[in-house]
Amino acid sequence: MNVTKNIGILNALVRITLGLTILSWSTAKMVKFPWRDSYLFIAICGAMKVAEGIVRFCPVTALFERYQEMEQPKPLALGDGSNDMDAEEVLPYNPS
Repeated sequence: MNVTKNIGILNALVRITLGLTILSWSTAKMVKFPWRDSYLFIAICGAMKVAEGIVRFCPVTALFERYQEMEQPKPLALGDGSNDMDAEEVLPYNPS
């Protein structure tokens, strides 16, 4: 898997700041209530946001970009014989 930077520097700084805030809050709560597993999950999510900010790669953003690339319409090849309609016969979509 090719890991390239897909978030900007400002986005990375916000992720680091919020991730450290969430991480410190959840660890403080874990000290008071060690039997609650939800604070451990929140601490892991905060640490993941810090890591995303440091490496400037977000897997959710990468999946969204890949989905957008797959959903782009393919250009019509004229004259290949597979399509019976001409390019002028295609009407734009009007939802009203």
